[in-house]
This record gives sequence, structure tokens and C-alpha cells, in this order.
Amino acid sequence: MHMTDDRYTVLVDRTIVAATATLGAIAGFWLGCALAVPLAEIQLEKYLGLVAIQDGASAKEAYDLLATLQHTAKPPCSDAELTLFRGLVFHSDYLKDAGRIHGGKIECSAAEGRPLRPMGQFTAERDDVNATATDGNLVPIRDQSLKMTGIEERGVFVVFGSHLPLVAGPLPVHLSIDANGEMSPGPARQISSEFSADEVKNGVAREGDSLVGKQCSALLSNCVTASLSIAEARQGEFPFIAGASILGGISAACLGLILCILRRRSRALDQQLKRAVIENKLHVVYQPIVNLANGKIVGAEALARWTMPDGAAVNPDVFIKLAEEHGFVGSITNFVLRRALKEFGDLLEKLPEFRLNINVAAADLVDPDFLPMLDQTVLAARVRPNNLVLEVTESTTASREDAMESIRSLRERGYSIYIDDFGTGYSNLSYLLYLSVDTIKIDKAFVRAIGTDSVSVAILPQIIAMARSMNLGVVVEGIESEGQADYFSTDNIRIYGQGFLFGRPVPAREFYLLLGLSVEHMPEVVDASAARLPNPWGRLGDGAEPAAVP
Repeated sequence: MHMTDDRYTVLVDRTIVAATATLGAIAGFWLGCALAVPLAEIQLEKYLGLVAIQDGASAKEAYDLLATLQHTAKPPCSDAELTLFRGLVFHSDYLKDAGRIHGGKIECSAAEGRPLRPMGQFTAERDDVNATATDGNLVPIRDQSLKMTGIEERGVFVVFGSHLPLVAGPLPVHLSIDANGEMSPGPARQISSEFSADEVKNGVAREGDSLVGKQCSALLSNCVTASLSIAEARQGEFPFIAGASILGGISAACLGLILCILRRRSRALDQQLKRAVIENKLHVVYQPIVNLANGKIVGAEALARWTMPDGAAVNPDVFIKLAEEHGFVGSITNFVLRRALKEFGDLLEKLPEFRLNINVAAADLVDPDFLPMLDQTVLAARVRPNNLVLEVTESTTASREDAMESIRSLRERGYSIYIDDFGTGYSNLSYLLYLSVDTIKIDKAFVRAIGTDSVSVAILPQIIAMARSMNLGVVVEGIESEGQADYFSTDNIRIYGQGFLFGRPVPAREFYLLLGLSVEHMPEVVDASAARLPNPWGRLGDGAEPAAVP
């Protein structure tokens, strides 16, 4: 039992959305995992930045307190001075003790008062330019387990604790202070001996499967180390990873929906185009081709147009490409050919030198039914083959041998061959000689470059010289101004023009009026509903007589 088209389409759409959503979620997950490590590095850097800020603030507080202690007028180690010391320490943010020291022995302090015997002997680890001594092991009497750092200057000292900022966020950061300081709250992480303070100071680096950051104090003899493993970083950033995965899945699902909509729209447009071809709902318009030497119309290019039932016109490039992709562009070529010969058959009989141009796709040239269909249609319309011009693109002529063989067969039958959009493809002299074409059509991109500094302008004289040497005619497409037309009109070879300057594509009735011919006896198939377009070039006004091709 086969599924209906609708059920099959729904199943395909669901598969596309599910597949894209899954791929998007996987991509988002891996992206989140990749970004989790640099995000963890940023968090470590922020934390070490807080440590540095605290270090600077505590240093300033210590020196300010030292200056205050040095200038007190109270008797040394008196009750009044100890009360002052305690008040200053109590109101400080980072200091644990303050007092007097002499000869490396503490005589009194805010925390211990006046001990029965002096505490010490303490030896300074370093002295700075301000004659300030720093000691990494000032141990109070009542707590031998704590290790603190103190600084002394001119007989007074202050003591720092090892308080560290709290770690904000979900990352399980492990903190430690070097051997001269106190371990912070939380488990310490064993750091490899290869990771030394000389290698990384005041920064974060990756060591193996861990992130390790250090912040060394400019005043104290210690360094704070913050570390966590890559696995812990990803675990801590799991909400971000999950969010990236969900966002990736949703974004990819939306992309899948868009693809499904475009696919359905393409299928719908494909079916509508097929129906329009079958029901003859396409129409044909004609754009004049003029002799630039005298401005008279010598031919017309037949162009397919498609207007959907809702009145929206579909760009020819879109529906022709769609027909090529779905394998029925030959039906459109057949339609245009039959309609054009029906509408212009009488004109071609009256004006034997007039040329009607029909565009031929690459698929037509390799279709074994194309040449017989062309011959039969032309014979039924009582039109001579030399009245028809078949336009093919450069890529069509140079891509396949069977297409080139069809072109040679068309030449033998008497049809004229124009190379359309010349200059945008191969532009190869050898294949032009091999095919023995009649005329090249210079692409409008070269015409737009006239009057500019574009390199394309320098190529135009070479193309014209090549055509002159090979005795080829030239049709210049896209002419929209008098200046562009005058650029070519002085050349002494056969040069024709096509573009909005000479007329826009119009229905056959309007084209007959443009030629100054009667439309009373035109075939009924001609669409007379379109409004007549004004002719922008005075030399093609009413009453102009069509000229034969020189």
C-alpha cells in the first residue's frame, strides 16, 4: 500500500525538521563545550582581578594605619594607646592586629595587649625603600596554628590575615596560597611542579587538563592560586552548554521549517507552471531589435512570460530555471515557438527579411525530439527556416558535443544561430568557427559599463574586432540611453541594438502597431488586452517602415 502524496510530503517535512533539529542540537552542544573553557578562563581572571583589588586596598589601609600609629601622642603601650590600636584594627577591613615592636620582638598589640614577655624574635624577610620590614611569620601568642604576614616601620607594625574574596558563580574553583600564607576555605588543589610562579604570574594559563591562575601580591610574600579542571569547567558551565544545545536545536529546526516551506513552494510552483504550460496560460511578448545605423526594426525576440492566478508575475529567470530543473523546459520552448509563429506567421510572409528570435535551452539541443518538432512546426506555419533565429548561450555551445552537433544540424537546415550573452561564458574563437554561427549578442553587463572606468569597456572593441574578422553580426543587448547606442552606431559592421531605449517587450498587437502595420486581420490568439507602451526613441515613431537586414 503506497502513501498518498500529502502523507509522503508531511513525512518528508517531519524528517527534515527532526534531522536539522538534531544536528543543530549536537552542533550547539559541541559549541557550548568548546566555549565553556574560555568562559571559565574569564571567570578565573575576574576572580584574580578581585584578589588584586583587595591586595591594593589592604596595602593602602596598612600604610595609612602605620602612619597613624607613628604619630600618636599617647604613651607607648599604655592603656590609652592599646585602646587606640584596638579601635583602629576593629574598624579596618583587612588588618588583624597592630602594635609596637622593638628589635624584632612584639612589646604590645591590639590583639594580645601587653604580654608578660615580648614576643619574638621576628626577622624581616625584605625591606623596601620606605624602610618598611615585611615578616611572613608573625605568630600571635594564643593561636600558634595561624600564619600571618606583618609589616613594620619605625617601631610599629600591622598584621594581615589571609582572607580571600568569595568565589561567585557555579564554577568549583580551588583556591590556595603559597607556603608562606594560610590555606583559604575550601579544598586545595595539587598543582604540578612544572607550573611555576615564574612562568605564570597574575594571569591564567592552561596546564594539561586544568586551568590554573595566579595572582601574586606586590606587598605580601604570597601568591593566590585558583584552579579547576577542564571537566569541572564544563560541568560548571552546564547551563550555558545546555542553552547552546537547545538554541542550536531550535535554530536548526527553524531552518528545517524554512527548507520545508521552500520545498513545498517549489513543488507548488513546479506544479502550477506545468499546469500553466498544459493549459496555455503562458503568454509571449516581443522586444524589438533595431539596426543601429538607421534605427529601424529588423527583428524581434520572443520572450515567455508567466502571470500566476493571483496576478503576481514570476520572473522568467525563475520559472525557466525551474522548468530546466524539473525537465520540462522543452514544453515551454515548444509553446513559445508555436505561439510566436501563430502570431507572426503572416508578418514573416509579408516581410521575408524580418527575423524572429526564439530562445533554445541546453536540454532542447540534446533532446532527440526537438529537431523533428521544430521542422514540423515551421512547416505547418508555412514559415521559411531562414526567418527564424535560434538563440543559444555560450555555455550551451561549449559544454556538450551532442549539443554542438544539434547546432550544426540547425545551420544545415537554414536556421540562423545567435550566441546569447556573449562575453559571460567561454568567449572562445575556436568554437565559434567550429559552429559557424551568424551573430553574437553582447551581454548587457558590457553596455552598462560604457562611460565608466570598468575594465569591461576595454573588452568591447576587442569583441567587435573579433566579430569583424569573422564576418559575424553583432546584437548589443541592454541599450537604455542614446549615449550607449551612439557608442556602437558608427562601426561599419552589422551592429543591431536591443533594449528599453528601442522598446520594452510587448504583446504581438502592440508590436504590430509599433511597426505601423494593421492589426485587423491578426490571428485571434494575439492578446490585445495590454496597454500600448510609448516608444522612447523618436526614430521609431508611428509610420516607420521596417527595414530589411542589410
